[in-house]
Amino acid sequence: MAHILVIDDDDMIRDLLEAVLLAAGHQVTTADNGKTGMAQFKANPADLVITDMVMPEQEGVETIILLRQKYPKLSIIAMSGGGPRADTYLDICKKLGIRQTLHKPFSVDELHAVVQAELADQAAASA
Repeated sequence: MAHILVIDDDDMIRDLLEAVLLAAGHQVTTADNGKTGMAQFKANPADLVITDMVMPEQEGVETIILLRQKYPKLSIIAMSGGGPRADTYLDICKKLGIRQTLHKPFSVDELHAVVQAELADQAAASA
């Protein structure tokens, strides 16, 4: 199973994702914004990052750009529930090379599907 870093400023969503991913057998680290997430990643690199888009201090797009600059092969899943702008954020992420996105609210099954797809793509790329 993978080590997954979850970055989201919403405590309920962050805790829910952590619980679901732990139940699936993954190791999970969490952060409440992109700046904290970057520090968490540097201290304990993850196999996969799941990040929200709209957060204080450092938003998701900036976090993705910084992570990609330092770790170009890192697997990242972007998620957003930012109202009418959510699609715009997720489209920007796709242009930054993000293959998997989640539009809040999403189901546990959707979460598992995108995590599995991203980890499978990562395994195929490193084979």
